[in-house]
Amino acid sequence: MVDFAGWDMPVQYEGVAAEHRAVRESCGIFDVSHMGEVRTSGERAFEQLQLLLSPDVSKLSDGGAQYGLMCLEDGGVVDDLITYRLAADEYLTVTNAANHDGDYAWMAENRIGGVELVDEAEKWGMIAVQGPSARTLAAALVDGELPERMRCKRQAFAGVEALVCGTGYTGEDGVEVLCAPDDAPAVWEALVAAGAVRCGLAARDTLRLEACLHLYGNELDRTRRPIEAGLGWCCAEQTGFIGYDAVRAERESGPAHKLVAFELDEGGIARQGNPIVGGGIVTSGTMSPTLGVGIGMAYVPAEHAVVGERIEIDVRGKIRPAVIKQKPLYRKAA
Repeated sequence: MVDFAGWDMPVQYEGVAAEHRAVRESCGIFDVSHMGEVRTSGERAFEQLQLLLSPDVSKLSDGGAQYGLMCLEDGGVVDDLITYRLAADEYLTVTNAANHDGDYAWMAENRIGGVELVDEAEKWGMIAVQGPSARTLAAALVDGELPERMRCKRQAFAGVEALVCGTGYTGEDGVEVLCAPDDAPAVWEALVAAGAVRCGLAARDTLRLEACLHLYGNELDRTRRPIEAGLGWCCAEQTGFIGYDAVRAERESGPAHKLVAFELDEGGIARQGNPIVGGGIVTSGTMSPTLGVGIGMAYVPAEHAVVGERIEIDVRGKIRPAVIKQKPLYRKAA
């Protein structure tokens, strides 16, 4: 157990590799109740989120889910988030735990009239069910049909009222179940009884890194901008979100650095902060349980951000050769 954003969080239960394999091969569950939530409601709720978030929120229908960024005026990333449209005038946005207070403060600072913003971090527990058999396992515990990917639905799950969402952070299929904190243990126990493997933070990190999913504080922070992070696809500058001018300018001029994925050639593991010879820095690194090699992501000079380009990483004084690979490093079976 470790302290994480003020929460006591499990690093592992029975071992990182075993938990990682469970998610890749069958089904694992994660207690992610540390994530924060903000409810945006009122007749101008859509207008509020269109101002705050980088994607085109008008594309969200009732029951839809959308990944996006919240940016500063200079384009720096405040956080990356998932927003669920619960109704025409009601949205629930899930924030990263360590950023939640800052996110809520930024949203409140930029609140427009006719909108209510409510910090609901204490009102929700959240359990992620992930893996190739996750939806089958979850379907046996749900009242009705599960929501499709990037959709959400209010329904009973393991006998409790929940918001069930077709989202996740592992590169596998699955759902995330949001419910009252007091109901979360019953959901967890029902999933374990059904055969889901308990997984901790360490496996969550190796899984997301194989899938090349960004982690705030590693690949993203207030000094990094969407284009260099490879997230221009979720930025709709025409909507006029906060920071759109800076994002548009970087898209047009091209970033000085770009985020790439890499594999090491000859053993070893690169870690966050390891410098790259000739410029650049590693943002995340681990030994991939699936691929059996050291992998990671790094910012490198844009002219070198080419698949197949060879780079050298200074790992505690030892130069480790690596090659830039296509993202994601792992793709789930069709």
